[in-house]
Amino acid sequence: MNKKLMICDDDIAILEMVEIIMEDTSFVVSTEVDSRKLVKRLHEENIELLLLDLWMPVLSGEDILKTIRTDPALNKLKVMVMSAGRDAQTVAMDAGANNFIAKPFDIEDLIEQLEHL
Repeated sequence: MNKKLMICDDDIAILEMVEIIMEDTSFVVSTEVDSRKLVKRLHEENIELLLLDLWMPVLSGEDILKTIRTDPALNKLKVMVMSAGRDAQTVAMDAGANNFIAKPFDIEDLIEQLEHL
């Protein structure tokens, strides 16, 4: 059974790359470049796993994650945060991430970690 994965990153190239990487996996992938639209889309679509960039303009991944964790309809959503930023893993885990992967990441490692979640 395919799992629904949403990827949110303000970098379109990263979205496209990860979407291509995930084509040969058990995931059905949706993408969102505008972090302000993400929570609404999570409510509308039956997403099981979120791959979320931490540092985005306007609404950061940290802010989104805190919103998700306080929303009764979304608080059980599995979230893996990705970032190249310093101290990003600490920020992500403190905000409620289930897992973290540093950019740039190894493709096999990304797939393995997502499948584990």
